Amino acid sequence: MQQTTSAPLATASTSFWPSGWWRVMEFRIGIIPLPVYLLLVALIAGFGLTGAVPGEITMAIAILAVFGFTCAEFGKRLPILRNIGGAAICATFIPSFLAFHHLLPSPIIKGVTEFTKSTNFLYLFIASIIVGSILSMDRHVLIKGFVKIFVPLAIGSIVAGAVGAAVGTLLGLGAYHTFFFIVVPIMAGGVGEGAIPLSIGYGDILHLPQGDVFAQVLPPVMLGSLTAILLSGFLNYVGKKRPHWTGEGRLQPGEHDDMDPAKEEITGHMDVSHIAAAGITAISLYLVGLLGHKLFGFPAPVTMLFIAVLVKLTQAVSPKLQEGAFVVYKFFSTAVTYPLLFAIGVAMTPWDKLVAAFTLPNLITIVATVATLMTTGFFVGRWLKMYPIETAIVNACHSGQGGTGDVAILTAANRMTLMPFAQIATRIGGAITVTLTLIALSRFA
Repeated sequence: MQQTTSAPLATASTSFWPSGWWRVMEFRIGIIPLPVYLLLVALIAGFGLTGAVPGEITMAIAILAVFGFTCAEFGKRLPILRNIGGAAICATFIPSFLAFHHLLPSPIIKGVTEFTKSTNFLYLFIASIIVGSILSMDRHVLIKGFVKIFVPLAIGSIVAGAVGAAVGTLLGLGAYHTFFFIVVPIMAGGVGEGAIPLSIGYGDILHLPQGDVFAQVLPPVMLGSLTAILLSGFLNYVGKKRPHWTGEGRLQPGEHDDMDPAKEEITGHMDVSHIAAAGITAISLYLVGLLGHKLFGFPAPVTMLFIAVLVKLTQAVSPKLQEGAFVVYKFFSTAVTYPLLFAIGVAMTPWDKLVAAFTLPNLITIVATVATLMTTGFFVGRWLKMYPIETAIVNACHSGQGGTGDVAILTAANRMTLMPFAQIATRIGGAITVTLTLIALSRFA
């Protein structure tokens, strides 16, 4: 009787359908099952050939997922580069190159650009990452980390400014030009919050056209961010060789997370309503930050960040909601990162501006500035008994391309849990840099 029933089962288990097909479905490009990936490629190609790519959100998601994960998988397989953040680099800069040289169909470029700029979904990503990572932290050490991170950030900024200016001067760029048009833009906080207000201020003080000034300060921002991505990816590689130097996303020894952000599988019962509630909570906190920006001028992500910290410290959300926030964090970090980087590459990373910075003196000066910023963060963090690799990566975000740079840097470093501290480095550090620079220039111009 057992032999009669086991034979069909054995045949079924070794036949292609359905078990063999299921194995094929488990082979994935990023998160996309291979058959679904091939279907999406065929559909996108078909719509592209007709010249009528739908503008609806489902089409945008399909395009971003296919191209984003394709570029990331390519980066993960490149020798050497795969160990220093190749996936994030390729997912950002390959689409920038393809878009600039019109190697992507124009309807796809147009659709991705319009979707990215009209929805501003970069900030949905940042909100979900920040709220999820903060609510999963140990609240007893959370405030210590926020206070201590300003020390390596401040010291690193001062030392990097001095070293960068000295290197540029020695290379014949001139101390004035090097400091104000290369070093400061690198640490100004990106494009929207850094290069644009900096160029407006420079234009007013120096009586120059703002557009001309912007064209000068943008290339160092772009190349500084690329340097930070490469060096952060390298630090992730170093951390695997020297595990005592890194907390794998934790800022200081003795810190633990209420939920482990490194684990891939969510175990235990999870009510979907808690996940949905956590998602709408993250959106609500961001909208509070957005209102604060409208009323008082504070950057929305920074306001949201401090409110999330207050919510965590006062235990204003239940453990179930915290677990839901953790799932939201894991979803966005796993499923949305590379599609987002592709969108950033197409819509927000001008390839020509990046290439414009590739002169040898500029390149050496920019690399020296970013490397000094990160090296100082490493040693000051170690002196403060923090994990030096984590503090160096947070300092790297001070030289990133704003929120987009934070995503790329932390993805390359595989430390998305540092997003709250990265936002401090980018937003607050950038705002202080721009403000002090404009005050100094107005006095001496």
